[in-house]
Amino acid sequence: METTPVCDALERYRPWQRSTEVLFWLLLVGINCSGNALTSWMDASRGGSAALQPWEPWVWEFSSGLVWLLIVVPAVVWFTRRAPLHLDNWRHRLPWYVLASVPVSLVHVLAMFGLRTLAYRLLGDHYVIDSLPHELLYEYLKDARTYAFIVALIHGYRFLLRRLRGEVQLLAAPDEGPPLEPVERPERLLVRKLGRDFLVATQDIEWAQASGNYVNLHVRGHDYPLRITMAALETKLDPASFVRVHRSWIIHIAHLVSIEPLDGGEARLQMADGQQVPCSRRYLPQVRQQLSDGQRAALPG
Repeated sequence: METTPVCDALERYRPWQRSTEVLFWLLLVGINCSGNALTSWMDASRGGSAALQPWEPWVWEFSSGLVWLLIVVPAVVWFTRRAPLHLDNWRHRLPWYVLASVPVSLVHVLAMFGLRTLAYRLLGDHYVIDSLPHELLYEYLKDARTYAFIVALIHGYRFLLRRLRGEVQLLAAPDEGPPLEPVERPERLLVRKLGRDFLVATQDIEWAQASGNYVNLHVRGHDYPLRITMAALETKLDPASFVRVHRSWIIHIAHLVSIEPLDGGEARLQMADGQQVPCSRRYLPQVRQQLSDGQRAALPG
C-alpha cells in the first residue's frame, strides 16, 4: 500500500492529535473571551458607566468560557461521538440535537452564575441576577448559536479527518452476475481516500476498535473507519483468524504477541504493532481457546 505526503503528515499528527485538539479549544475560547471582555469594557467606557468595575467583563466572559471548556465541550464531543449526524440519519437525530441544546444551556448558565457569584464574593462585591427566567431565556438564545457552531465544528473536523485518512466500504454485490467473492464474508474491502480507490485484504486487518457508529480498522499502521457495528463486522470476518476480545475490540489472532492477566479475570493483550488491547473476562476463554486451536493446527500431521 503506497503512502502519500498527506498520509505521512497524518501519521506524524496522530501522536499530537489529542494535545492539538485541547490547545485549539483553549485558544478558541480564550481569544473569544478576551475579545468580548475588551469590547464590553470599551462599550461601558464609551457610555460613561462609572458603576462597572474594570474586572467585571473579564469575570463575566471567563466564567462562561471555563464552563464551556470544562463541562459543555467535553459533553458535546461525547454526544456527537455516540450519535453522529450523517446524510442517512440526520432527520431522525437532528431533533435530539435540538433538544440537547436545552440542558446544555441550562448547565452552562447555572454553572456560570455560580462561578460569577464566587468571583464577586472573593473580590468584595455581590453578583446580582435581576430575573432568573429572563436571564435563562436570554442566555439560551446565545448558547444555542454557540452550541450549533461547536457541533458543526466537531462534525466538520471529523469529516475532514475521515476523508484524509480514508474510509472503508464493504464491496457490494454487482448489478448483474454473481459476485467474485462472498459478500457475506468479503476477502477485500474498498478504501476511498483523496479521490482514489484501492482494495485492502481483510486478512491484513490487525485489530478493530469501535468508535461511535464507526469501527476503526487498523491496517499496516493506518486506521480506516468503516461504518458498521462490531456485531455485524464480527460476522463478516473469518472466525478462524479474528476473535472478539471486548465489546469494543476485535483482533487478528496472528498479530497477538502476549496476554497479561489482570485483576478480576480480565487481561491486557499486546499486539505486534505495540498496541495494547483490553480483553474482558467474558471473551478471555475464547481467546485462549483460539490460540490453542491455532497451535494444534500448526503441528505436523
